Amino acid sequence: MQNKLAEIVTEVGKEINRNKKLLIVGGRWHGNQLKTKADMFAHKLLTSKLLSLNNLPIISEEDNNSHKILRPKQYWIIDPIDGTRSFVDGFPGWVVQVALVIDGKPKASAIFAPDIDLLYTAQEGAGAYCNGKKLIVSEESHDRKILIDNYHEPRGIANNIMKGMSCTNYVESGSISLKICRIADGTADMFIKDVTIRDWDVAAPMLVLEEAGGFMLQYNGSLFNLSNNFDKNGLIVARSKKLINSILEFLDEI
Repeated sequence: MQNKLAEIVTEVGKEINRNKKLLIVGGRWHGNQLKTKADMFAHKLLTSKLLSLNNLPIISEEDNNSHKILRPKQYWIIDPIDGTRSFVDGFPGWVVQVALVIDGKPKASAIFAPDIDLLYTAQEGAGAYCNGKKLIVSEESHDRKILIDNYHEPRGIANNIMKGMSCTNYVESGSISLKICRIADGTADMFIKDVTIRDWDVAAPMLVLEEAGGFMLQYNGSLFNLSNNFDKNGLIVARSKKLINSILEFLDEI
């Protein structure tokens, strides 16, 4: 399954890039979300390819009607372009992503970042991979604390973490999904977000992270489950349980 999903997200990502000049025109802000022609183009293309694979229901960020249904036992959850602002502004940190969810848990997923040619895949119990290389979060660099976020320098809660936890370095990356994957591949160690996160942002990279050995919680310390409301209370991602506990302890103090 993960191989087929890898083919699909790769095809969609490359097709988006081929049409990029036409697709970035006419973007509009809906709340804190930037929507462009590219988002709907990617939604239609990704949806059609998944429907040709099987007839499972599809929950998409770009389809408001799909947010109103009771969650099926099995379904696809997709974010056709995660990191639209990066896409529009010409930064490489955007991805196409899909996850197969069964009984509230991601079972297979694929994430493709076309501009940097990174393809992440995972299947429950079968590991996580980046461009075919198996990902295993290392405990050897247990004193390292590289923080990742989506600005050229840390802001808000990221700035508090950077200073208060004596982080050793900082990495800039666009989409939420890609930041999680960058922890799974060892580029970074921790990512914290204190704003609303939605299930389609994290379902695919969540499996990559878990299969690589990393950990993820909501910002309030509760488990991140793909159930009930699609909106979740922020995000804490770390390469190890020890590090995620240290983050929780720090957040309790501020």
